[in-house]
Amino acid sequence: MKQYELVETEGPVLLEDVFPHDNVPLILFNSNFTDTINGEDVTFDLAHLTERDLHITDTTFRDGQQARPPFTVKQTVDLYKFLVRLSGPNGVVRNTEFFVYSKKDRDALEACLEVGAEYPRVTGWIRADVADLRFVEKVGLKETGILTSCSDYHIFMKSKMDRRKAFEKYSAAVGAALEAGIQPRCHLEDVTRADLDGFVIPFVQNIMRMSESVADELKPKVRLCDTMGFGISYPGAALPRSVPKLCWRMVHDAGVPPERLEWHGHNDFHKVLINGMTAWLCGCNALNATLLGIGERTGNPPLEGALFEYIGLTGGTNGADTLVLTEIAEYFEKEIGYTIPNHQPFVGRDFNKTRAGIHAGGLYQDHRIYNIFDTEAILGVPPLVAITDKSGSDGVAYWVNSFLGLKGKDRLRKSKLVKIMRWVTDEYDVHGRTTAVSDVEMGNLVEEHLPETYFEKVKQDNPS
Repeated sequence: MKQYELVETEGPVLLEDVFPHDNVPLILFNSNFTDTINGEDVTFDLAHLTERDLHITDTTFRDGQQARPPFTVKQTVDLYKFLVRLSGPNGVVRNTEFFVYSKKDRDALEACLEVGAEYPRVTGWIRADVADLRFVEKVGLKETGILTSCSDYHIFMKSKMDRRKAFEKYSAAVGAALEAGIQPRCHLEDVTRADLDGFVIPFVQNIMRMSESVADELKPKVRLCDTMGFGISYPGAALPRSVPKLCWRMVHDAGVPPERLEWHGHNDFHKVLINGMTAWLCGCNALNATLLGIGERTGNPPLEGALFEYIGLTGGTNGADTLVLTEIAEYFEKEIGYTIPNHQPFVGRDFNKTRAGIHAGGLYQDHRIYNIFDTEAILGVPPLVAITDKSGSDGVAYWVNSFLGLKGKDRLRKSKLVKIMRWVTDEYDVHGRTTAVSDVEMGNLVEEHLPETYFEKVKQDNPS
């Protein structure tokens, strides 16, 4: 075993090439990722990852609505406008998809088309039924998803077909879309339980052949649907559950280029975001997601999480406006009535709030110690402290100075806050309190014990 000696430095080594704080932590790789398929080593070229057109697609209005009461038309349009701002001018969020069957779905779809935004592009979703294309044609969409369920669970047990009948039905639907000038996006439902060699790859190869002579903007896309969340990201995992191997075989055996390959996952086994990330690394340019991760059963990849993975991989936002995420979260709670778990990353009200005195002490010294990145600059949410029996004097000091907007040498010393600290301690030690001290209570304490400073803040906040 090699022996390592302590290396003293003149100051802290903060690894700012990985943790810049004014940006999302970057995702760097030391080497390419190698796996084995059919006994042969295959390498996923991570060196050229940033050269690929990685992007996010949205299914909030399709899969997302299968997990909750339906949005109103106004709510759909409002959320779509948020997505337009979030995506930015370069299409980080490239597409969004809609059901087209009910009048309300079509009204919402048409209202979003009237917004006139380039991104995200409005697309449809239909069953593999030639007759369903009339709905897509009627609203003038240029792209639609087509349900092409591919496991025998679905082909035999749900649809009551055999493989030949499914192959021919799906191929006919793709052919009809191409003939109508609509780009088909084949949703390979339940692909992580499917026979790749016996059905999936032959079908995908067939639709690739069917589209050889059509224009690039019509060539079919393929969505790998991990419908039950069975996908596994681990190197060496076997098919059909291996996400890396699925992506590799779609590109190299089925002939789907990365720019037309997409991953759609579910979170049944808590793997939804890491599986999507792995698909990005291993050949899918598109990662399908929903706002807040809402979706059937356990949900889809949270779009906000996908966006921060995108920034970590590429090193920049590419024009995406991350501040919009906080507005979206507020809209879901205030206008839609959806309760976001308090600790949900990036959008929960407590995602960067600490209750530990030792963490508050770190924040008091430097935000970088206990804040994942500059959440105030990137999300519009400064790091927060909740006052409990675990907050200690550091927590109280941080809360009061943050409330008063005091920074650096202007911050109040702990000696000025003794009465407030004593009140907090007595609440728990003497009165047996079990709940956190509210922000209103803390504000009242500041007004009582620091009246001059409090009213100076009030005057600054309300200059009129």
